[in-house]
Amino acid sequence: MSLTILYAEDHKVVAHIVKETLEAEGWRVVLCYDGAVAVKRLASEAKYDLLLFDNHLPNVCGLELVRYARQFPHRTQTPIIMLSADECERAARLAGANEFLRKPQDIGEIVPTISRLLS
Repeated sequence: MSLTILYAEDHKVVAHIVKETLEAEGWRVVLCYDGAVAVKRLASEAKYDLLLFDNHLPNVCGLELVRYARQFPHRTQTPIIMLSADECERAARLAGANEFLRKPQDIGEIVPTISRLLS
């Protein structure tokens, strides 16, 4: 199954490690280094099977991206994972995130978490 994931992460090293990990699963990753770019992608009609956001991003933070995504009828059921070093798990879940993973310790949980959310 070919999945498309919208991934917003400004830390280039982390972004490339995660992107390569997800692409090794056969998943397509659309990477944004800036929250404002992610906002434009969310507002589009592009189909994303899952949204993966860091919280600390330039221009628009991950929590705002989660809230923004949940405002669109075509994104209300899209699974969202917040992957962040910030202490914002409760806020992320209140905003509408399905899962919260901590950087760096939970990076190894990304693939099983995505698989579970999409099964």
